[in-house]
Amino acid sequence: MANPDQISLFDLSGANANAPSPEPSAPDRPADPAQIPTSPQIPIPPGTYGSLADLGEPCNRCQRCGLGTTRTHAVIGRGNPQAKIMIIGEAPGQQEDQQGLPFVGKAGQLLDKILASVQLDRDRDVYIGNAIKCRPPGNRKPTPSEIAACRPYLLEQIRLVNPQIILLSGGTAVQSVTGDSTGITRLRGQWRLWDDRPCLPIFHPSYLLRNPDRTPNSPKWLMWQDIQSVRAKYDQLNPSS
Repeated sequence: MANPDQISLFDLSGANANAPSPEPSAPDRPADPAQIPTSPQIPIPPGTYGSLADLGEPCNRCQRCGLGTTRTHAVIGRGNPQAKIMIIGEAPGQQEDQQGLPFVGKAGQLLDKILASVQLDRDRDVYIGNAIKCRPPGNRKPTPSEIAACRPYLLEQIRLVNPQIILLSGGTAVQSVTGDSTGITRLRGQWRLWDDRPCLPIFHPSYLLRNPDRTPNSPKWLMWQDIQSVRAKYDQLNPSS
């Protein structure tokens, strides 16, 4: 018999490893941050940006890949910059591109419900970013060169937030952080360490919206198992919370 919490978790009615190491340490004379957005050949070493706010302007003028010519807004992140949980999505969609915020629309509503089902709040307990900061035309999958061009910004976000736990939402997020291009259906639910942090690949909410079945072993049923595992890991690392 299905858990009633699992059923309500996905009810939107009425709702409008073999990971590569992080980038090498910053050189004695780091690159000028003002020059970085002009070319993918210019590195972004750790420590380039002093705060998450410093990422906004460079990302919005970035031309490190071709996506800079078609974006409306770069989508950097939202939530608590000191959160213990960081969620990394894939790439902005049309609404995200227009608003400059990740996980808006129905995918964002579903993510809120998933978090709330284990007493986590998007604005208080998590910080949300995207692997790719600019929308690929037609919502196509980002290319390897686009992932590589944007990855240094993502690594800076992770460094600045310094989360205890990272959730990798979708295959592009997994590939961006860990370099693993294995399909998300094979990776989800398997905890791994990256940069000494526990990371969990999970389905992207938009994938769950396209797969409404809630029977055992369906994507939504599996997400219910995964989010409970996230809560258990959080409580393990924060026993007084």
